[in-house]
Amino acid sequence: MVLYFTGTGNSKYIAERIATALNEDILSMNDRIKEGNTANVMTGKSMVIVVPTYAWRIPRVVLSWLQQTKFPEAKKIWFVMDCGGEIGNAAKYNQELSRQLHLSYMGTAQIVMPENYIAMFGVPGKAEAKEIVAKAEPSIDDVIKDIQAKREFSKPRNNMYDKIMSSAVNTIFYPMFVKADKFMATDACISCGKCVQVCPLNNVQLKNGKPAWGSNCTHCMACICYCPAEAIEYGKKSEGKPRYTFEKIFD
Repeated sequence: MVLYFTGTGNSKYIAERIATALNEDILSMNDRIKEGNTANVMTGKSMVIVVPTYAWRIPRVVLSWLQQTKFPEAKKIWFVMDCGGEIGNAAKYNQELSRQLHLSYMGTAQIVMPENYIAMFGVPGKAEAKEIVAKAEPSIDDVIKDIQAKREFSKPRNNMYDKIMSSAVNTIFYPMFVKADKFMATDACISCGKCVQVCPLNNVQLKNGKPAWGSNCTHCMACICYCPAEAIEYGKKSEGKPRYTFEKIFD
């Protein structure tokens, strides 16, 4: 089974590619997390986890869900992490998680996809995003071949920079930057509730027809990027930036 968590569609696309090629079932961790559902998941012997990279590791909301959920049939686990740049030393922590889940760790693969983190970085336009996805396709194909052959992924880069980013920087990044207090709705808001629908943590609610954010945020950027009216801003950080979703680059 292929399990994915996604903010703006990159991980979903990769997961769908893998699941289709392997003729495997696919499961949205977004849906399970949003529902608070930690019931057993019958995955078969092979589990493939596809997630974005948050501060050089898998998202903490995904880590928590995996630790609370049981996978009675699973024997082997592969991790596929997409990123705008690099995954750091995420493999070390994925290997430890595999031990906690009593699964055979089959490696961590990095797939570079278009950046979506408009709370901090620039976001590519359609043409550039299409080029990035095209360059990612051979890497996705290699991931599929390894899983089909039941092979471990090649070990990713692991230098001192990677170790620091996935340890010290990850630890600091969440409390300092992963907050919802800068999200706001402009007068362009049409009260459609899309932001409420796509938030995997139920952290957005409509109040008097406008979205209001709570304190439980993972910075997936779903609310701001899927807003059909582009009526959500993240302080001044997002002003003037295109809203990235995977679907938009091919519409």
